[in-house]
Amino acid sequence: MKVSIFITCLGDVFYVNAGKATVELLERYGCEVDFPETQTCCGQPAYNSGYHEKTKAAAKNMITAFEHSEYVVCPSGSCAYMFREYEELLQNEPDWKVKAAALKRKTYELTQFLTEILQIENTGAEFHAKATYHTSCHMTRLLGVKEAPLKLLSNVSGLEMVDLPNRHDCCGFGGTFSVKMPEISQQMVDEKALHIEETDADVLIGADGGCLMNIGGRLNRQKKPIKVMHIAEILNSRGDN
Repeated sequence: MKVSIFITCLGDVFYVNAGKATVELLERYGCEVDFPETQTCCGQPAYNSGYHEKTKAAAKNMITAFEHSEYVVCPSGSCAYMFREYEELLQNEPDWKVKAAALKRKTYELTQFLTEILQIENTGAEFHAKATYHTSCHMTRLLGVKEAPLKLLSNVSGLEMVDLPNRHDCCGFGGTFSVKMPEISQQMVDEKALHIEETDADVLIGADGGCLMNIGGRLNRQKKPIKVMHIAEILNSRGDN
């Protein structure tokens, strides 16, 4: 099958290795992977800030970029979910609404695609560490992807998974929330960092770049020796950590 990668802004700039791991995973299972070069930001920052009219230009660009894709796979639950907002965003433009609905039906977060479409629960990964997993808000509450990441991680050889206390609590990033409400955001990420430390894990795993950047930045400032990794990197590992 043919799969187009929606890399996301953070994936393109900060989490390049997660993007590479995503491609390698998909190719290992026979997917023909392409990268539409006209893709840009999905428009989520503007959309979440209430600038819906300004978001339409970004939405239309992304719809056009992936219009001929068979499947669209994204290493971010948050950005994958944003594609689902396009149909409502463009509800007063019938032609674009139809195209938005088509994009929504063929777009998947990475672990969702692996388990639901490729029917894979074990990627043959090997990673020796004690780890815990942060469940991001958009991915679990809105996209509805809850069990797929944990199922895949449970089958990684050498990986000891420890449950994260209050794992469903927001890390405080929330896109523009962390910029508009920095004091509250800091308290939230401090609480998240505390719970991560309680697990005694060597590695924090997540599936959204925004969360990883926020939590990782706070752990770094607190000088905590906890490595932060995207789930794609773990699932693609072959024991060379």
